[in-house]
Amino acid sequence: MPSRAGPPPSRAPQARHGPLTPPTAAQVQALAVRERVPARIAKGELEGKMKARVWRKLHAEEARRFDEAYQLVARTPGLHLDDAFALLQSGLSLDQLRARRARTARRDDLRSARRAVAPEAIDGWVQSRVAEKTALAVVLADRTVLDVLGGTHPLALLLERTGRVDKLHVILLARSGTWDQVQPGLPRDGRLAQRPVPVAREPDRRPVSDPRPLLEHVGNRVRLQLRNGLVLEQPLLTVGPYDVLVGAPGEELLVPLHALMSWTASEAPPG
Repeated sequence: MPSRAGPPPSRAPQARHGPLTPPTAAQVQALAVRERVPARIAKGELEGKMKARVWRKLHAEEARRFDEAYQLVARTPGLHLDDAFALLQSGLSLDQLRARRARTARRDDLRSARRAVAPEAIDGWVQSRVAEKTALAVVLADRTVLDVLGGTHPLALLLERTGRVDKLHVILLARSGTWDQVQPGLPRDGRLAQRPVPVAREPDRRPVSDPRPLLEHVGNRVRLQLRNGLVLEQPLLTVGPYDVLVGAPGEELLVPLHALMSWTASEAPPG
């Protein structure tokens, strides 16, 4: 009788391997520096994926850029790889790159500062002057214009007789009657009166552009040195992102921050 086939021979069970231990950041960094590859490639090799040397052969042009960046890092103590790439791409010196980044950080901080300050009080005062057709004194660097504010644009005032006036040219706005009372008694820096300081187009280059330090002094007297030499010593009524209102209710003076050379505050409330 034919023999019956027995059950197929059983296979030896395969050993199960637990998950690989993830590489540490130090291990990834050490391999990336040694092979001069991106950290993601070094991490992949340590995880059993593509070897760094294979990646360099497949991506010769990118590997050349990493060679240059790592060489620059080795020659420059404290330089990070991202900064090395930025230097190679921009052609700047390290000092120039750091100065540019510091300036970018200041600009970002200034944008945040302006967003943190409510604009409604200042905007309401300006719109009231437009709605009421208030006769205004518009103080510029070298002269004062008496006119009526017909409207505003983001970068300009629209005066009914004078026409469009760049906001950066404006040093102060007030009701004409208020200005007639205040102006004769104001101290003035003769040097600045003869040669008013021009306004930098870049806000971060101006003497005063961040409104936040002024907020805690609302209700106190402040001393404002304006770029045309005028000096105001008045109670601070409100602070906006771009301007302040000083004086007394109904007799306010609006001063743009770009018109300020400096300011100081008294902690004592006005009498």
